Amino acid sequence: MKLYYAKGTIAIAVAISLHEAGLPFEPVRLDFKAGDQTRPDYHAINPKGRVPALVTAQGILTETGAILDYIADLAPEAGLRPSDPFRAAKMREAMYYLASTMHVNHAHRARGHRWANEESSFADMKAKTVQTMTESAAYIEQHILTGPYVLGDSLSLADPYLFVASTWLAGDGVKVADFPRFMAFAEAMRARASVARVIADDMI
Repeated sequence: MKLYYAKGTIAIAVAISLHEAGLPFEPVRLDFKAGDQTRPDYHAINPKGRVPALVTAQGILTETGAILDYIADLAPEAGLRPSDPFRAAKMREAMYYLASTMHVNHAHRARGHRWANEESSFADMKAKTVQTMTESAAYIEQHILTGPYVLGDSLSLADPYLFVASTWLAGDGVKVADFPRFMAFAEAMRARASVARVIADDMI
């Protein structure tokens, strides 16, 4: 498999999950500042011009949540998706919050052009990011983390997703020291071989 990613993006959750599942892949790095995501050759892979994109023997997959589910299906022995329906739903509840709310909050800081045309609007969205990301961190702290990981003591697909989001907080102006459970989670993730690998590979 081939994973298209950009440094520090949510695509790194896919790389972490692939390592957790023991699945080999070739990472292909895009330089967003250079506009690699806007070029026709990448649009032939992902016409949305976003990451991640995972090239498989059966075709190309996009959207983080869909790719993570695919990884769990390929390597059920890794236990990345709970067998209990309620715990699996709680995992996805966290993932959908990250996708629909926290990731969007973060994107408002640097990608205001997705929602507006005026520079003044960009500045307003960037300023608002401090508040919205702080609110997201508080929600994670109080309602998402049930233990060292999202589901308590066991790692699931939600944890690589949440770990990548945790790396955005300081840059978004969040006072990370105000959220000790969230930061303890990030440290627990950094201790895992999968995360150490993506850090060593300069992916995050």
